[in-house]
Amino acid sequence: MRFRADIQNNNVFTKLTASLSSLGPVAWVKLSNEDVRFTVIPDQGSSVWAALAIDQIFETYTIQSAAENNTINLEVPLQNLHRALKSAQNASHASIRLTKKNNIPLLSLTITTAVFAGAPKPATQSAPPDEYGYNPGFPPGDEFGNQFHTDEVDEPSYDRLNRETIITQDIPIKVLSPAVVAGLTEPRSREPDVHIILPPLLQLKSISDRFTKLAVSSTKPANGSTGFRGNTTRMPKLELSANMHGCLRLRLKTDAMDISSRWTGLSNPELDPETVEGGEDGIAQHPSTIMRSRGDPEGISDEGWAVVRLDGKDWGKVLGIGRVGGRVIACFCDENALILYVYLTNEDPGGVESVITYYISSYSQ
Repeated sequence: MRFRADIQNNNVFTKLTASLSSLGPVAWVKLSNEDVRFTVIPDQGSSVWAALAIDQIFETYTIQSAAENNTINLEVPLQNLHRALKSAQNASHASIRLTKKNNIPLLSLTITTAVFAGAPKPATQSAPPDEYGYNPGFPPGDEFGNQFHTDEVDEPSYDRLNRETIITQDIPIKVLSPAVVAGLTEPRSREPDVHIILPPLLQLKSISDRFTKLAVSSTKPANGSTGFRGNTTRMPKLELSANMHGCLRLRLKTDAMDISSRWTGLSNPELDPETVEGGEDGIAQHPSTIMRSRGDPEGISDEGWAVVRLDGKDWGKVLGIGRVGGRVIACFCDENALILYVYLTNEDPGGVESVITYYISSYSQ
């Protein structure tokens, strides 16, 4: 079993792992010849399935496995991976490979960076054990809880100008057998009632977070507690709705307030007959086509809107993917679920498009 790759877009990789780590502590990572897949399925909240084109983040890519279709399945702690990638932001070169030390499987991130004369020598620290029971030691300067090694026998010297230093961070992981991951499949949902391209996610996140803070403050009694004995399912939910005439609405309704923000002039992408069962006839009978006929272009009528109710804190974590950028299509299954498709921009015009899919269940009214 072998995996090695040079990282060409560490900025995107770092932002992606930051967003994913907010949803859950670990990810199932599937490496193959076709793409790199990250799956996060937390105990509660939204799940995410990301399929990244290899050239989206890697420059050279080598994988060898005895498993079917030449695949490798890993369980990776997202915080450790994110912190390691973050430390490589200013590196001149970074690569990642699968290895093993002391019979512990590791993802080793090798960073090449320059050390300048006169740089202060950082103090030595030690890392506490993580949830994998691994207690790495690391040399000066590490604050991330990952094991560091240098390719030199002696400690790095700071007395030479523009010297390149190679540092390796070892991230403990678990290698999963094909049988373990065989049952991991994307959720199935019905055909959406409304599909719409969302406004910039960071703009939507700013307003959603403001509404969530208002919802929390409106439920706190005078003593400062929530009054719900830890049952967050009873907290007021954000109501997100859209129609097939380019309108999106975010609403918070409680006993004390009823506020909303509204976007108009958004796009409802056309369905591709090749992807819809029945082709053109299938599109004519599609729920979104029926929903379009019920609404009005001004969005004044209550007809023709699909509604989902979301936990504000979980929704804010999902919107964190806006750091990565890209086009986002939201598919509303009325009163049931919201599916987000985040299409990342590929700098290679002929490259394969990467997509991150979020599945968010709707709360009942």
